[in-house]
Amino acid sequence: MFRNTLTAEMKAAMRAQDKLRLSTVRLIMAALKERDIEARGKGNMDGIADADIMSMIQGMVKQRKDSIVLYEQGGRLDLVEKEEAEIVILKSFLPEQIDGEALQKVVADVIRELGASSLKDMGRVMAELRAKHAGSMDFSVAGTIVKQMLVPAETSRG
Repeated sequence: MFRNTLTAEMKAAMRAQDKLRLSTVRLIMAALKERDIEARGKGNMDGIADADIMSMIQGMVKQRKDSIVLYEQGGRLDLVEKEEAEIVILKSFLPEQIDGEALQKVVADVIRELGASSLKDMGRVMAELRAKHAGSMDFSVAGTIVKQMLVPAETSRG
């Protein structure tokens, strides 16, 4: 389903002669094709799932954010603007991101559901978050919150 959306977006960008959107969608398609080939090599003939595509796009957003920092340090504001524009386009393919207090609530709910009580349970908590909220949160931020919530549980027992 997500693949059809990408193809339709690529065609729309071609018709509108939106070069930046077209090149960004082509980058997504190229990365997707690469991941599909890799998946087929592992025996998955359908390619990667939509959740994995969203995760891939989140990775592309993160790469651009990292590039922006480097370009700013190098004084390349033209490239900073291009990366920021690509981030906006990439984020348009992702569901609304959970962050702030909502993210803390989601993490707390999963910890409560699983009965997680120590850092040893962090893997289970993160796996459950990925299963339920793929593409809708930054898992590095979620991981930090999980640690913060589980560490006090450990120290209070100590």
